[in-house]
Amino acid sequence: MPNPNSPAETFKSGFTAIIGAPNVGKSTLLNIMIGEKVSIVSNKPQTTRNRIAGVSHRPGHQIVFLDTPGIHKSTKALNSKMVEVAMSSIKDVDLILLVVDADSPEPASEQLILTRLQSSRQPPVILALNKIDLVKKPKLLQLIDRWRKAYPFEEIIPVSATEGTQVDDLLSAMENRLPPGPPYFPEDMITDMPERFIASEMIREKVFTLTAREIPFSTAVTIESFEEIPKQNLVRIHAAIHVERDSQKGIIIGKQGAMLRAIGEAARLDIEQMLGTKVFLKLFVRIEKNWSKDARALRKLGY
Repeated sequence: MPNPNSPAETFKSGFTAIIGAPNVGKSTLLNIMIGEKVSIVSNKPQTTRNRIAGVSHRPGHQIVFLDTPGIHKSTKALNSKMVEVAMSSIKDVDLILLVVDADSPEPASEQLILTRLQSSRQPPVILALNKIDLVKKPKLLQLIDRWRKAYPFEEIIPVSATEGTQVDDLLSAMENRLPPGPPYFPEDMITDMPERFIASEMIREKVFTLTAREIPFSTAVTIESFEEIPKQNLVRIHAAIHVERDSQKGIIIGKQGAMLRAIGEAARLDIEQMLGTKVFLKLFVRIEKNWSKDARALRKLGY
């Protein structure tokens, strides 16, 4: 790592909050910018529920990204808490990265975000127009012009998180606006989230991927035990999938336990890749009635 105290070089570092409407690709963009999977991804909105930090290490620069839940209007306790988490993340950061979906705009959420940005003095804001691989050039040019008139962005950069298009340009634009300062994290650290949390998120991602209708939005995951066994090169994990109703429990378990086994197997492979060791994963399904509407239950489940 470059020496930040060397007079021959100036190291730059800072915090960047990634904000946007649900399902615009914030987590996918975060993962590709840091080169590792730290934030779960699905094609369903509101997958991210917590503030996730990911660290980008590049020569002379370190960006600490705060991936946030999608900002949207909602009266539900869980969704309101998620929006509160996202909005609080723009305080005391060096930069804001607003990500919007160039293919499927969300006018109500976008206006909510713009109103918040305009309501008080904010750090510099860079706009990433994501999913440009799905948009023809004339429409993209119209979008750029519309957003340029909507807010005084530092830069507007069209990107494709799934294809990696212009992600380097986006990183360079952010690096140019970082203040001088030492690195906050060592080079081998890409997130501040504990392994237990990431493991729980990987399990929840598989619920999102493999189940349908309201099931993903009615589930939460907690890690009940996380035991490292170095002599066996093994980590033993017991985790609970919390649902709100008996019928949801039946769907998560599936016929003769087939769905629960599929969730466990897919999650185990991801967790093994993250930890670099063998994993024994045991899943349980528990009913926590109406947890997403209960403030006390939300706190209990980590929200």
